[in-house]
Amino acid sequence: MRVLALETSTEYCSVALWQDGRVSGCCELAGQRHSEILMDMLNGVLTDAGITLQQLDGLAFGRGPGSFTGVRIACGVAQGLALGADLPVAGICTLAALAEASAQDKVIAVLDARMGELYHAAYEKQRGDWVEVSAPRVCKPADVPAVPGGGWHLLGSGVRVDAALPNRYNGQLAGIDGSVVPQASAVARLGAHEIRRGAGLDAAQALPLYLRDKVALTTAERQCAK
Repeated sequence: MRVLALETSTEYCSVALWQDGRVSGCCELAGQRHSEILMDMLNGVLTDAGITLQQLDGLAFGRGPGSFTGVRIACGVAQGLALGADLPVAGICTLAALAEASAQDKVIAVLDARMGELYHAAYEKQRGDWVEVSAPRVCKPADVPAVPGGGWHLLGSGVRVDAALPNRYNGQLAGIDGSVVPQASAVARLGAHEIRRGAGLDAAQALPLYLRDKVALTTAERQCAK
C-alpha cells in the first residue's frame, strides 16, 4: 500500500511517502512559502519513488490545528489531488502527528497558537496505538488541562509561549522539548493506518481543524494585554 502525506501547519513544509511500512520524504523550513514549494516537493517525492499519483492508495494531510493559511493549503491540495485521482483521504490532527513524531509513549503536545495561547492535547500509546487522554483544544498556558500520572513528555513550539508552563505539570514530566514539530512522515504513518483499516474519507470531507475562528487580537486587545 502507498500513501502520500503532506504537512504545512507550522513554518515547516514536509511531504512523505509511505510504502508498505517504509517512509521517505523531505522537509524544509518554509516560513510562509508553503504554497510556492509544496507541489514541487510532492512531485519530487513521487518521481524519486518512480510512481504516479494514480498508483497511490490514498492521501493523508495535517488538518490542523496550526497556521490558518498552512492548514488551508494542506486541505486544499489534498482535496484537489484526491478528487483528480479518485483517492480516499485521511485528515490527521497535527497534535497527534507531533506525538507520533516524538518517539515517546506519553506526550503532552502543545503548539503555539499565537495571542498568548496554546493548541493542546495529550496522548498515550497503548498496544501500538495512540489513545487520546486530553482532547485537542485552544487555551491559555495557565488553563491547560491536567493529565493523570507521570512519565509525560511536554513537546512542541507551545513550550516557548510561557516559561512557567512546565510548572503546571510539576513532578509529572519526564522530558521537555520545544523543537519537535508535526511532520509529514508522522502524518503518513497515521494516515496509512486509517486508510488501511478502511477509515479513509471522500475528498470532499478533507476538512480543516481550526479550534478557533479568531486569528489576531484587535488593537484595543493588544493594548490591554500590555
